Amino acid sequence: MLDKLALTFAATYGHNAKQIVRAPGRVNLIGEHTDYNEGFVLPCAIEYHTLVAVSPRDDNAVHTLALDCDGETDQFFLDQPIEFFKEKMWANYVRGVASEMLARGLAITGCNIAITGDVPQGAGLSSSAALEVAVGRAFASNANIRLSGLELAKIGQDAENNFVGCNCGIMDQLVSACGQAGHALGIDCRDYTFLQVPVPDDLAIVMINTNVKRGLIDSEYNTRRQQCEAAAQYFSVPALRDVSLDLFNRERHALPPLLAKRAQHILEENERTLQAYEALEAYDLPRLSQLMAASHRSMKDLFEITTPEVDFLVDAISHVLGDQAGVRMTGGGFGGCVVVLAPGARVNDVIQTVKNCYFAETGIKETIYLTKPCAGESRIG
Repeated sequence: MLDKLALTFAATYGHNAKQIVRAPGRVNLIGEHTDYNEGFVLPCAIEYHTLVAVSPRDDNAVHTLALDCDGETDQFFLDQPIEFFKEKMWANYVRGVASEMLARGLAITGCNIAITGDVPQGAGLSSSAALEVAVGRAFASNANIRLSGLELAKIGQDAENNFVGCNCGIMDQLVSACGQAGHALGIDCRDYTFLQVPVPDDLAIVMINTNVKRGLIDSEYNTRRQQCEAAAQYFSVPALRDVSLDLFNRERHALPPLLAKRAQHILEENERTLQAYEALEAYDLPRLSQLMAASHRSMKDLFEITTPEVDFLVDAISHVLGDQAGVRMTGGGFGGCVVVLAPGARVNDVIQTVKNCYFAETGIKETIYLTKPCAGESRIG
């Protein structure tokens, strides 16, 4: 992948890239939809990455080549209004990052860019955040601008919120920018502080893509956020993070039933996530299994973001491995991936269970990925 990127860049632009940047996707172990409610999450960066090659230009143009989109190209100018590109959705992540950096007064400069990667798209593994973080670092490096991982993550989040149109929280971009090998990232999404939580070497992370396509930019994701904001408004607080479970249980009868369900998921998911920090660090796999199972039930019954295919996989794997593995849907929902935390010795059991039943039940062929927690973005050339 790296060699192909370098060769294609040189063939397209007539010179070698000045720099190549990598940024990983992520899998969220627990803490779903809590990030934009200023709560807690526990993701880790995965060993699937977006690569961005960049070199400077003498003008204010940005020329972009997307190897994985049939070699499509895009061009815009930094000294002109940057507009949303309806025909090429991938291009808006590049344009959005540039727009946000300029809005911050960062003097990014014209450049040639080529992009490739192996983060599965539409699977809930944050291919968009990996692209935003890698492009942001490429723009910064090209213009000799120093940015911290947190600054890079905020730029990526704002690009997705303000330009692309998905009201995501900061989790995806922050773990892509700041992940550490061998660790999950316990993030407080209110103040952006985070704790590196060791993942025991014996634990494997298995991600099963149901290949039920999902789209975070559709109305459902943004609707969930609006419902959470409405529930917070009822309690007269900035975010559901500020509502205790005791207060919620006393007042839930006054909320519309749908808002009460959404709020209950967020409040209980925050508690589960904090407990998962401790369970993972202590390698208490039965406890972690219980927490992840409760998280999945809540996403299914209260937040209503799972699909029949996802639910089937979670049930099938749980039936075989019991409390010797944690399993749940991961990502924004409405399709995408199931994540399994299991001892290395049980990985084959997970894989065989999926292969034996998923296609027979759904008529859809799954895709299975294995990973260890990896480091966040870096420059590799």
